[in-house]
Amino acid sequence: MNYKNITIAGSGVLGSQIAYQTAFKGFDVTVYDINEEAIARSQQRIAKLKENYKRDLKASQEEVDAAYNRMLFKMNLTEAVTDADLVIEAIPEVVDIKMSFYKELGALAPEHTIFATNSSTLLPSQFAEATGRPEKFLALHFANTIWINNTAEIMMHPETDLNVFNEVMAFAKAIGMVALPLYKEQPGYILNSLLVPFLEAAELLLVKEVADVHTIDKTWKIATGAPLGPFAILDVIGINTAYNIVKAKAEATGKEEYRKLANLLKTEYIDKGKLGRATGEGFYSYPNPAFMEPDFLKN
Repeated sequence: MNYKNITIAGSGVLGSQIAYQTAFKGFDVTVYDINEEAIARSQQRIAKLKENYKRDLKASQEEVDAAYNRMLFKMNLTEAVTDADLVIEAIPEVVDIKMSFYKELGALAPEHTIFATNSSTLLPSQFAEATGRPEKFLALHFANTIWINNTAEIMMHPETDLNVFNEVMAFAKAIGMVALPLYKEQPGYILNSLLVPFLEAAELLLVKEVADVHTIDKTWKIATGAPLGPFAILDVIGINTAYNIVKAKAEATGKEEYRKLANLLKTEYIDKGKLGRATGEGFYSYPNPAFMEPDFLKN
């Protein structure tokens, strides 16, 4: 595994985390996004990550600053991938957007560059042909709060070269992840095959007016001892991501309950800037969400 220069395409919540974790482990990282606003938001997120790394990993100020200094930010895709050994795509969960991106990326990236998608729900085989290098393409999926929840699910598609698969496994270990190999394609990998139906069940309870957010989360926390309820988890993931998943399911199934849920997420949360923990408000308000109050689990 001779990777040195890593490009992260997409600087959202998880893209920013992947970029900073990779730089923290000594790689040179370029962060690509489409405009100045997106880049500025990423830089703000990463500045906050420095404090998290000092608190949670006991990293020194010198270490967190050195990691940041190994990062470049680009809005020109050609410049962003010119020296890339590996490109990790973390752009929105929308098929058309990803398809267009991979066609452009395949034409611009050096011949040796490996491509990996961090898609939560889509399969690499859907985009393999568009990359122009299917044998050098696979999925590499991270969990949110990457520096603590350090899973990396590496998933092949039928045309992935086994050597590439093994190289990306080695890379994941090199950036401090527990590398989890998947030898067959599975929508949602391992983590989201378990997590997405759980979160969807909670969202449907809400949209059907069976119970409110606090009651649903309270039930889960008390009955299982889990540290977070489903809506607190959704705030961590980001409501944009939840919306994109539900919207796609509404279009695929035509079911009214998914259409209503997508509309609820858009009108009551996204349109009001309530995108989750990253924006200070989602289903809960931060930094002091109701589920952290001492009486939350009491009658």
